[in-house]
Amino acid sequence: MDIKFNAQKNREFFNMKIDEYDLSHEEFMKTKKELTDNLPYDVSRVLDLGAGTGLELIELFKKFNNAKVTAVDISEKMLERLKQREFGDIVKIICGSFFDVDFEKNYDAVISTSALHHFLKEDKFVIYKKVFDSLKDGGIFLNCDKIVNSNEEEQEMIEFYNSNINNRPHIDTPLSIEHEIEILEKAGFKDISVSDVDKENYRLFKAIK
Repeated sequence: MDIKFNAQKNREFFNMKIDEYDLSHEEFMKTKKELTDNLPYDVSRVLDLGAGTGLELIELFKKFNNAKVTAVDISEKMLERLKQREFGDIVKIICGSFFDVDFEKNYDAVISTSALHHFLKEDKFVIYKKVFDSLKDGGIFLNCDKIVNSNEEEQEMIEFYNSNINNRPHIDTPLSIEHEIEILEKAGFKDISVSDVDKENYRLFKAIK
């Protein structure tokens, strides 16, 4: 996958979708709440990858109102919307690609929902290794994201992506559960669990450094 090309396509796509994004993602609010429900009680410093308009942070700040959150997203229009939320002025906002942005160090938790299924296996490993390195010892990575049911279905999605990369504005490339776990382990995570959420084609991946 051409990372810079993919990043630009995602930026254009999500900037274009800004006016309908929150409405279309209301159905994911229970899924996003899973992140807060699975965070340790003493979490303080959090990195949110693909924060968008900040939907998953609504529940987070209800429970952890003193949390120090850094939000990263490729879409400047999404982040402008996040700034307008009641917690917008206390979130550190960074606009950029996951591959270019410095994640910094010693986070208690890294969270993400519906953001990382835009990358192929080898590119996801780069992100997961950056996540691992950004966490403190014992820190947690919570990723609630789209999956496919088999490695064969995953390959079909990749082939579709490769065949349509130049004529479609946005194409998902979710991985199988097996491959998600494989790259989490390769990145260094040891304690990994997978649980169902309210969306049939989504799973919550929990990984401890």
